[in-house]
Amino acid sequence: MKKRQLGSSNLYISEISLGGMSLSTNKQKAAAIVDMALDAGINYIDTADLYDFGANEQIIGSILGKRRQDVIVATKVGNRWTEGVEGWHWDASPAYIQEAVYKSLKRLGTDYIDVYQLHGGTIEDDWDGIIDTFENLKKEGVIREYGISSIRPNVLKRFLPASSAKSVMMQYSALDRRPEEWLDFIAGEGASVVTRGTVAKGLLTNTWKERLQGVDGYQTYTADELTATLTDLANHYEDLHAFGLAFNLKEPTIASTVIGASSQEQLAQTLTAYEKVNAITNFEVANTLTKAEQYADYR
Repeated sequence: MKKRQLGSSNLYISEISLGGMSLSTNKQKAAAIVDMALDAGINYIDTADLYDFGANEQIIGSILGKRRQDVIVATKVGNRWTEGVEGWHWDASPAYIQEAVYKSLKRLGTDYIDVYQLHGGTIEDDWDGIIDTFENLKKEGVIREYGISSIRPNVLKRFLPASSAKSVMMQYSALDRRPEEWLDFIAGEGASVVTRGTVAKGLLTNTWKERLQGVDGYQTYTADELTATLTDLANHYEDLHAFGLAFNLKEPTIASTVIGASSQEQLAQTLTAYEKVNAITNFEVANTLTKAEQYADYR
């Protein structure tokens, strides 16, 4: 498993990383997937305090145990909930971040978080306070690096130049190419992109025909456009799963593709596809067949 530098940091993360959100709340089932990922060379695990309202962090922390020092753990903050109350609300206040980080540390069973990410953000947030808080947590050794999970260009333009953020998590795939406009900007600010939605809800895997039955289009693709596009891509690239990973990893700004797995079989399919990535080098057809759209909002 190849690794890439996360922005200008000292962290080198695997090109395929494990998304924690899909993990079972059954520790034994989750452990089988996490152990398989680590044995395959995956060293980056992404979770969030919101996933299963903290249970996901707790399960991952308990599974890692003595292997913690070999793993780069990323989690997120900003979606605040109250136990016993349905739903959650956005809270990016410095006071809440300061409070939430220690709860995440306890659940993860660790004394530091490798990459602490703001789980969203609006232009109205207290960015000076947020950045100061992250920087202070770095100085204290509570976090090693920080970043943001956002697809809002106006937020990225406000946050990145004013901070030492090293990570931007964004939805990106051959079926959602909106981030491409911003990749050079992000890299120029010393950060890398870590992608979510890489396989577009399974549409960019070899089960794409079955997945098509359960969706009525994707992003701005109508159902008919999606069927035609995926058929053409599959005919040209043959292994759509390998193509989906390769399409993202062709971008030097992208450090890793976060892939969820709810079973060992799913993870095995990803690992098999990853072995074929280097053989895919020509993306001209893909660029012609897919939509090169840009973000319309929050500019």
